[in-house]
Amino acid sequence: MTKTCYAMVITPHPDDAEYGVAGTVPRWVRESKQVIYVVCTNGNKGSNDPEMKPETLAKIREKEQLAAAKLLGVSEVIFLRHEDQTLEDTPEFRKEIVRLLRMHQPEIVATSDPYRRYIWHRDHRIAGQVVLDAIFPYARDHLAYPDLVELGLKPHKVKEVLLWGAEQPNYFTDITDTFEVKMAALRCHHSQIDHFPPEWLDFIRKRHETLAEGQSFSLAEAFHRVEIWW
Repeated sequence: MTKTCYAMVITPHPDDAEYGVAGTVPRWVRESKQVIYVVCTNGNKGSNDPEMKPETLAKIREKEQLAAAKLLGVSEVIFLRHEDQTLEDTPEFRKEIVRLLRMHQPEIVATSDPYRRYIWHRDHRIAGQVVLDAIFPYARDHLAYPDLVELGLKPHKVKEVLLWGAEQPNYFTDITDTFEVKMAALRCHHSQIDHFPPEWLDFIRKRHETLAEGQSFSLAEAFHRVEIWW
């Protein structure tokens, strides 16, 4: 059974989507467009607390992600719960993403840019690459995963991909009016940010001011945008 949405945000870890696209998401929601999150890992290694247990952290981070998504107006959060730092480009992982793409039929998919050079979390690189491969050609081609077709999950063509973390962005969204809700969503991730110094907030604002340079607005999120017409 398919359930259409406007945008699907496929994030490697809890909190990555808030850094990458949480200023753009509420703009879509305000336009009555449905947004779904897919969180690939449970984030169970993302802590510098020597007393923190992985299973405890995973539960904390899932709650934090749900809180952030609710604040942003995200319709649904799907947790794949792969272990942090273990994503691999496997047929099984790719099929998980294809199944979700065919089930929810998003027009837009936002994810991590896999082509960022040098220092980049491996989960970000792998997730981005698997998502791109899932979009094209696997979700599109009717002879790929015939068992999914038998389940009623017919091929689907994504129209547009937005890659955050891109070194060469070509698409900028105005988040001047949604920056505060983006920051509120980021602050939901207490396990990740509570140890940051106060100037962290200024750093985030300045970063988005820099991304907006040359635009007609003050604060921006930046992406490498790919339109898929074939």
